[in-house]
Amino acid sequence: MCPVLTEIASTFGLRRGRPNGAAGFGGRTALCGALALFGFVPPAAAQATHAIAMHGAPAMPDGFTAFPYVNPNAPKGGRLVEGVLGTFDSLNPLIVQGLAVQEIRGYVIESLMTRGYDEPFTLYGLLARTVETDAARSYVTFSLDPAAHFSDGTPVTAEDVVFSWKLLRDHGRPNHRTYYSKVVTAEILDDRTVRFDLTGSNDRELPLILGLMPVLPKHAVDAATFEQSTLAKPIGSGPYVVSAVDPGKSVTFKRDPNYWGRSLAVNRGFWNFDEIRFDYYRDSNAYFEAFKAGLYDVRSENDPGRWQTEYDFPAVHDGRVIKESFPDGLPKLSSAFVFNTRRPEFADIRVRQAISLLFDAQWVDRNFFYNLYKRATGFFAGSELSAYHRPADQRERALLAPYPDAVRPDVLDGTWSPPVSDGTGRDRRSLRQALALLSAAGYQLDGTVLRNRRSGRPFSFEIMVASRDEERLALAFSNNLARAGIDAKVRLVDAVQYDQRRITFDFDMIDYSWEQSLSPGNEQSFYYGSAAADEDGSRNYMGVRSPAIDAMIAAMLDARHRPEFVDAVRALDRVLISGCYVVPLFYLPDQWVARWAYIQHPVRTSLSGYLPETWWHRPTRALQ
Repeated sequence: MCPVLTEIASTFGLRRGRPNGAAGFGGRTALCGALALFGFVPPAAAQATHAIAMHGAPAMPDGFTAFPYVNPNAPKGGRLVEGVLGTFDSLNPLIVQGLAVQEIRGYVIESLMTRGYDEPFTLYGLLARTVETDAARSYVTFSLDPAAHFSDGTPVTAEDVVFSWKLLRDHGRPNHRTYYSKVVTAEILDDRTVRFDLTGSNDRELPLILGLMPVLPKHAVDAATFEQSTLAKPIGSGPYVVSAVDPGKSVTFKRDPNYWGRSLAVNRGFWNFDEIRFDYYRDSNAYFEAFKAGLYDVRSENDPGRWQTEYDFPAVHDGRVIKESFPDGLPKLSSAFVFNTRRPEFADIRVRQAISLLFDAQWVDRNFFYNLYKRATGFFAGSELSAYHRPADQRERALLAPYPDAVRPDVLDGTWSPPVSDGTGRDRRSLRQALALLSAAGYQLDGTVLRNRRSGRPFSFEIMVASRDEERLALAFSNNLARAGIDAKVRLVDAVQYDQRRITFDFDMIDYSWEQSLSPGNEQSFYYGSAAADEDGSRNYMGVRSPAIDAMIAAMLDARHRPEFVDAVRALDRVLISGCYVVPLFYLPDQWVARWAYIQHPVRTSLSGYLPETWWHRPTRALQ
């Protein structure tokens, strides 16, 4: 019989209780034909495939040879030195404790599947040769590549996958614990096949989240000490192994000569250097001077002032250093001063609105950034997911209808814009508006000091920053706030202290950027969900607890098709904008990169921007 409900079958007089079992072939054909007349299409049987897309079908067919944004014939060899501003004290990026070397993921520790960087969210087989799920995504099955093994030669098995899932569910970072706890059971079907039961999760992204799960070697990881930061060299299945560690200063990866996945299509054109070293710098000026001196090879730049005026050294003039701009289609990495609404000073939205009005973005952009930045306009700026200057359509309004106070009218109809000052640094109109809001919230000026009308306490808070560039911007903001009698102290702390205070929400305000993709998903709960507000290590730095935000995230995760998904994300953007949880700052219109000319890259840039993993060192013979 066709795979239909028993009730439908009984309508046509075909019951399972017939003598000798099911209805005959003719009966089954009649039933299917009758159902077709009513527009019923039987669901297709689940099949194991080479890839899975969040919405729609994967762009690359089974049997493809390489992604279009790589040079499949890129030469192998040489060394890449990358500079990093900051420090590290751990080689485990999968736990809360410590400041980890993030590149361990991907370079050393692999996932079951890997991203296609030209698509919003599509995964292709890596450790897992195939993936299988049903239309409801109530389960997902991964079949491992028989060739997959760890760097010590031990095969990657289904036991390693289940071990990794349990370990990260119980001891990993909060996002891993949240995602992986949605799995009902993990069943080992054979040595290389794992089935995850996702019944009741109502999360269509979960099969892809599991596809990105890092796989750790069960035989080489001690679950009892996993949550402790460590500088022990990890064992992974990836293209590189950690060869040298200078704590806090540098870490060196060397190509694994026995890497199992070198011939896979998803790896062709990737991982071209024999050695990759990450050098860490504590000071931003020393960081830049080291690049000028040729101590590292590639530099991503986000300071317009430096990009405009300081790349005038001889190596740029004679072509040994090349400046480039790479376009990308992602939501822009928009920075913001983030209010910690757990603090009573910031619990009142009128206070947050007033403080936002006092930031003179036009003066800052002209005097600090040569007008090369763009003002952030939401949480998905510069992409189709942004609600900025787009009126809400019928689907969005339906989603938001149960929360009539969650979105400002001007945000709903697409007319809202961030405050615009006269650019003098002393805009009187903005100051008057801010003081009116502060007065309504219970504050009044006492000479040059803003005080709480009931307690008499001065209004003061701290802006915590981690770099000199952030400090400069925060000091300018502090001067703006002083005009309204607000004492905003700027505190520059080292990277370790900054990270520890940030993940425990021990701050009043920070400068932060949430990195977004064209397919935001479960991580939005980690960023903005109510459950994450008091979970140390989450990225709900704002401390927001909003039923409307939770509902928009749920609608986004439940969307089956791209248009309804986009509407749900735009609705989320509108609620976040309306809540005034941040003071919007700026974003770069493109990705700015400077490189020494012997480091080369593919002609085409992916939708996600440039990918250092696809770059290569120019062979020596090309210089002759």
